Amino acid sequence: MSKAGRAVDNNRAGPTAEHGSTKGQRRHRSGMIALRVLIAAGLIVSAVIHFQLAPGFQQAYPGGIGGGNLFRIQAVAALLAAVYVLIRGDRPSYAVAAVVALSALAAVVLYRYVQVPAIGPIPSMYEPIWYAKKPSPQ
Repeated sequence: MSKAGRAVDNNRAGPTAEHGSTKGQRRHRSGMIALRVLIAAGLIVSAVIHFQLAPGFQQAYPGGIGGGNLFRIQAVAALLAAVYVLIRGDRPSYAVAAVVALSALAAVVLYRYVQVPAIGPIPSMYEPIWYAKKPSPQ
């Protein structure tokens, strides 16, 4: 085997403890766990907010799907994505978390700036103003 071939084989063997890489691997692993917990926490906060706001948005369109049910669907999707990230922590789980989070962000921005008309059973949820706390249903 040539020197180049041996060098490639040595690189495939991976890092060894004598080079101090196990400490780096532990740091990397704990950083990835912290990232997973942070992503899951963000998704859980999103779910709680959506569950809290759902009743008020359902009142505007009691028949059909309604805004409240859309909020509940988003909340359940966020919870499932949070659990998936915590359990797996792989690229597909991060992709699912990103899609769920970005869908919530896109909906907020879209319905803030564009008056999307009702589409079948889905109501128009246009809200042209920002405010800190939404009124709670009575």
